[in-house]
Amino acid sequence: MEKRKIGFNKPYLTGKETDYILESVQTRKISGDGIFTKKCHGFFEERYGFEKVLLTTSCTDALEMAAILLEIKPGDEVIAPAYTFVSSVNAFVLRGAKIVFCDSEEGTPNIDVDKIEDLITDKTRAIVVVHYAGIAVNMDPLMEIANRKNIFVVEDAAQSVDSYYKGRPLGSIGHLAAFSFHETKNVISGEGGMLVINDKKFSERAEIIREKGTNRSAFFRGEVDKYGWVDIGSSFLPSDIIAAFLYAQLENLDDIQKKRKHIWEYYYKNLSELSEKGYLRFQEIPDYATNNAHMFYILCRTPGDRSGLIKYLKSKGIDAVFHYLSLNKSKFYKDKNSNNDLKYSDYYTEHLLRLPFYYELTDEDLDYVINNIKNYYLENE
Repeated sequence: MEKRKIGFNKPYLTGKETDYILESVQTRKISGDGIFTKKCHGFFEERYGFEKVLLTTSCTDALEMAAILLEIKPGDEVIAPAYTFVSSVNAFVLRGAKIVFCDSEEGTPNIDVDKIEDLITDKTRAIVVVHYAGIAVNMDPLMEIANRKNIFVVEDAAQSVDSYYKGRPLGSIGHLAAFSFHETKNVISGEGGMLVINDKKFSERAEIIREKGTNRSAFFRGEVDKYGWVDIGSSFLPSDIIAAFLYAQLENLDDIQKKRKHIWEYYYKNLSELSEKGYLRFQEIPDYATNNAHMFYILCRTPGDRSGLIKYLKSKGIDAVFHYLSLNKSKFYKDKNSNNDLKYSDYYTEHLLRLPFYYELTDEDLDYVINNIKNYYLENE
């Protein structure tokens, strides 16, 4: 088998990105909220029925806006999964909140909704859920708890574009949601993100926070005769050049998704033999969730097995990577955290392995990855 070089990720270009960037530049309006920003906003609001969307410079910024909108302050508590990226919680730590970490489910890395109610106190202000790999958290029971307890829900939908929960787009269920268009996501703009506002009471203030605390957006719509400093905020809106890149991707979303789903299904079909023999486990997809083919991961039998497979694949020119480390045990937060016994978060930390996944992978590339995974287990039986 001839050795190949297969990286973990490769950003996909549709071919229209530079055309739209040039078009944006030629409008002489390349700061935020130009023509392509408006096109992107319209795409998401029309396709997914989101109440209001605002492009941001990153998903992290969208989460920071959410924390400001919810008026998170010192002494507040925010419940979040331990198995996630630091941005999911850092946005709230910056406002002074205490993070109360919740364990993952046994079958998925998603937050275990059954464990959330026991973590709620009179200081709980918000619950952050992360739809890991674009697979939905069980939102109905979660929203029932949140509504009964008068707690806000923020969907970290960074990986979840074009994925659904019981027919509802992810990002449309909680009070607020955040998406990512980082170059590792299904549709990209290099860096970039989006805040989704599903509760109308946050819409006006979200615009102000995004525009450095000014009512500049209302001024440009002619709703006020001058604009000034009216609230806290920061520079969260991206250049229209970034939006131009993103819009080229959005126009090709269906094609991108079709190819990514083919890759996901190819891995699943051709690695099933190893799963049936007990060498590895696949991710579970509950009946209420769809699969947007954001990633393909396997669960190795032991941490040592995972390390061995990573090393073996690397020797064959294949980059496979593990993902998050349990945040409750992080250097920064372990002394601040009171919930360190999170069995399944630790399990995913130690066993989950992500395989190469990007649009330009051919079936021959996939066969090379799959055959080398099979060879590793044959050589280590």
